[in-house]
Amino acid sequence: MEEILNTVIFGVSVRWLVGFAIKGAIIYLFVRILTGVTKYLFRRSMQRQGKIVLDETKVSFMRRIVITAIYIIGIAAFLSLIPGMEKVSNSILASAGIVAMAVGLASQDALSNVVGGMFIIFSHPFKLGDFVEVDSVIKGTVMEITLRHTVIRDAENRMILIPNNKINSSTIINSSYGDTSTCAFVEVGVSYTADLDRAIDTMRDEVMKHPMLIDHRSDAEKEGGAPQVVIRVTNLGDSAITLRAWAWAATAGNAFAMKCDLLKSIKERFDRENIEIPYPYINVVKA
Repeated sequence: MEEILNTVIFGVSVRWLVGFAIKGAIIYLFVRILTGVTKYLFRRSMQRQGKIVLDETKVSFMRRIVITAIYIIGIAAFLSLIPGMEKVSNSILASAGIVAMAVGLASQDALSNVVGGMFIIFSHPFKLGDFVEVDSVIKGTVMEITLRHTVIRDAENRMILIPNNKINSSTIINSSYGDTSTCAFVEVGVSYTADLDRAIDTMRDEVMKHPMLIDHRSDAEKEGGAPQVVIRVTNLGDSAITLRAWAWAATAGNAFAMKCDLLKSIKERFDRENIEIPYPYINVVKA
């Protein structure tokens, strides 16, 4: 056995190779066990006796940072086993070395994305599960916040990845922040010859029937007899008078669905009541 261990292959003894393999396996197992324990502890920290204790967004982000640090330490420990790589290993473990490597290996955009992600996590403009609108262009539910990107799922079930530094400087409408109740503006045009009071009453009757409608009036408004659904004339157009109903729903999603339903039901009700919804048309006269 001693002879086999002292055998030299390509200038390296079998004894050293065996020791290197054993130490490498120990480091690998240590990293795997430590990452597993870290994930378990973070899961436990979020729930105690069935109650959510910590915010899922912050826990997910911090877990990624801790696991990344464990992998960096594991790589540094593995490099220290290789002759001539001890200095590299020491520089990785040193705090100044970690910063230097991060600056050297990561691009400016990558660093700004990481910093932007930290701003998002700790300033808390939104969290996982919130329905947001970014720069009045992208709408969807926040699915994940990584070190580089914020992942949003839109209504078509597509995943949109937005760099953290970009979303951190964007205008964000968060429909899940604070009071989630949302007002839907339901606008319908009627002809100038229509009876406006009758049209308003018909429109209000249709809105009141919708199951997603909620009563958003204050106690003072209820005592004062304010209507649950306010409808007003908002525009005297070229061919129509625009009526707008303020209809409240519990969430932004319910408000959108309710608005779509009401546009259909109001149009059908106006047809039955002979209330004209005008539209522009052109008469072509052939010579």
